Amino acid sequence: MSISLKAKVELGIVPTHLKFVGGLVPDEAGKLPRAEDGRILVVANMDKLMSESAVQIASAQVPYFPGVDDADVKDLITGLQGLGLVVHLILMVGGADPMNPADEDAVVDMLVAGVETAKQYGVENVASTSVEEWMKEGAETREGADFDAAVAQNVAAHTKAYEKAGIEGSCVKAWHIEFLRYGEFKTFTDIGKIWAFVKAANETLGKPFFKVMVDAAHCGDSTISIPDHEPIINEIAKAGAMGIFHASAKTTRGCLSTDDGWIAALLAQVAKTGTLAFAFVEVFHHEDPALEGLRNLDPGHGIDTRDGRDYDQVTLDGVVDVTHRLNNLVARGILS
Repeated sequence: MSISLKAKVELGIVPTHLKFVGGLVPDEAGKLPRAEDGRILVVANMDKLMSESAVQIASAQVPYFPGVDDADVKDLITGLQGLGLVVHLILMVGGADPMNPADEDAVVDMLVAGVETAKQYGVENVASTSVEEWMKEGAETREGADFDAAVAQNVAAHTKAYEKAGIEGSCVKAWHIEFLRYGEFKTFTDIGKIWAFVKAANETLGKPFFKVMVDAAHCGDSTISIPDHEPIINEIAKAGAMGIFHASAKTTRGCLSTDDGWIAALLAQVAKTGTLAFAFVEVFHHEDPALEGLRNLDPGHGIDTRDGRDYDQVTLDGVVDVTHRLNNLVARGILS
């Protein structure tokens, strides 16, 4: 049975269900994991998912790691594009603190490398969590004047990357910024705080180039309630800064049925603004070695939510679930 997506929304997958270790992260030589047929594993898996999906999958959002082998990057991006997918890149930053002026050049260089790759392959949308180091030991929450300084330093680094990478006039149309839950980050841990950065960055550029990614999982694991997200979402949308929507379940990051209503509620809130353009299904593997720190932070990350399925099927079930939600938002007149 095939299902047609009725909403004018680009529906895609973030293939984190493949695991970072063994699926997405390059090895020490910069080589990406490959399937038995020799193709990049992500490409082979997306090909499989597309052939099995009841819904047409439009896009894939994949991480770009600085230092990855150029030939493998080409095989990854052109391989996905060859399947007819729109490619989005997640710019990965590690080993440097975006809030520390002393690390500015290192952060900028990593971001520029990702943007240059996006430009090389005609990628229009990039994303990143590049406002803070992931799970940095000893990190403290920045508040008041310290928070303002963190925002200012991130604005300096990201606008510098914008200029250095020559984004103006290029194919790159938007940069989507994602916050993470407390524990992964200590400062930029809710939608209001990430909006403070995006708003300031856009004011510096003089246009709404940077966008706020609304990830239902991180929103659900923040301290802001579902109703209290709505006025912030409305403000972001009014400013032209609404970004990609991630349909992902809070805490478990597994089957979307574990989201406790967050995906449906926030999807509807964003849809009501008339600015919902992209929706990605994102499922994480509960045994991914790269996420051991998250399982230690919250045992919920280690719960197996598959209910007898494999992760490919869990992901495809998520695609169908989100499609039904989008179609019903159309039927109710909330989406065009």
